[in-house]
Amino acid sequence: MSESRILVLDSNDQRRQQVATILDFIDFSPVPVADSKTVPDGAARPRDYIACVVGQQSRAQYDDFLHWIRNDPQHPPLLLLPEHGDEKYGFDPADVWAIEYPVKYQQITDILRRVNVRRLDQDEETRKVSAGPTGNSVHMRKVRKMIEQVADFDATVLLLGESGTGKEVAARRIHELSSREGKPFVAVNCGAIPSELLESELFGHEKGAFTGAITARKGRFELAEGGTLFLDEIGDMSLPMQVKLLRVLQERSYERVGSNKSLPCNVRIITATHRNLEDRIVSGHFREDLFYRLNVFPIELPPLRDRLEDLPLLVDEIASSLREQCRGDVSFTPVAINMMRSYPWPGNVRELANLVERMAVLRPGGEVDVDELPGRYRSDSLEGPLAVQPVTSGAEDREPTPRFAPSLATLPPEGLDLKERIAEIEISLIQQALDQANG
Repeated sequence: MSESRILVLDSNDQRRQQVATILDFIDFSPVPVADSKTVPDGAARPRDYIACVVGQQSRAQYDDFLHWIRNDPQHPPLLLLPEHGDEKYGFDPADVWAIEYPVKYQQITDILRRVNVRRLDQDEETRKVSAGPTGNSVHMRKVRKMIEQVADFDATVLLLGESGTGKEVAARRIHELSSREGKPFVAVNCGAIPSELLESELFGHEKGAFTGAITARKGRFELAEGGTLFLDEIGDMSLPMQVKLLRVLQERSYERVGSNKSLPCNVRIITATHRNLEDRIVSGHFREDLFYRLNVFPIELPPLRDRLEDLPLLVDEIASSLREQCRGDVSFTPVAINMMRSYPWPGNVRELANLVERMAVLRPGGEVDVDELPGRYRSDSLEGPLAVQPVTSGAEDREPTPRFAPSLATLPPEGLDLKERIAEIEISLIQQALDQANG
């Protein structure tokens, strides 16, 4: 699916082109069409768009449009212009937004940010590769024991560890082993949602609470009622939201945005962070009283470099999950896995999952040997002007050590284009940063 493609569906030619021009100006890729029958063949499925702006349509055009979009369970949200009519689409209220015309920059960007947050949550939901923490290392046996011990209690759990270590997998396992297992498990990435939108995402809102709120909407607390609410990256939550979360934990009630009616809160809270919350308290970025409310039962997830003996099991489980989801079939030779042990895995299990999925695309049905591994995962290869020193499982210093490739200090006999070389270095560094941050 295109990361920025938006369908603009409006039989009013002038307005259709004006809306498309505005979307193009704010770096989206509009696809303006008069009706759903004229959607280009290259993007004929609703899921090929991140949103669909709907304007004026005849009754027959509306019927065709509804038939087209409802046939795709992964259809995008609808952004309705004032002339869309009074038809009740029957969609999830979270998928329907009202926009003004002429289109206002602030309103459209706010709505598209909310749409993107929801899409990222849905994408993350479909990318699960493990039903529980995997591994036979001492670290993981300890983690599993702690999960089993706390699951039957309603105690608040704080999951600690670097990004990509599997904190959400651990949270789901706690939920599955608890008495709340038959109720919803709702995950929220507090770091991915802008602070001004987080309150609405967590507590919901009433119709008219803010521009674009055309209907009342349930928040994550309400959706998780009776079950478990997982608040990931809690260390990135703003101080005003920390105050509101603390109040919910103390009083076990909350209000939707735009309402003064208290709603009961019967959810188990599990939080996670890759930050040192005690350091955040000292720096004034995290409330001490909230920390003690959350830090009832802490569990630390070890980084992958500290449990490299689990690497073969993790690779097998990720590959098996991909096969079950019909997303590719791949295996790795023992020599390749052994070579991967020398890599420090800054992205942890998430980075490993991305590598296995990438190789399933590049080597479908094949076996990956050392030569097929990307250069960064081979200790005998340098990729770009900076390289990472091999790290063994017993090394004391786990941090990757950058070094300059010798070629940077050597002037070729034929000379070089300095501007071109600097551009190459910039591109290489940016690509490495993207790889290390998993895009």
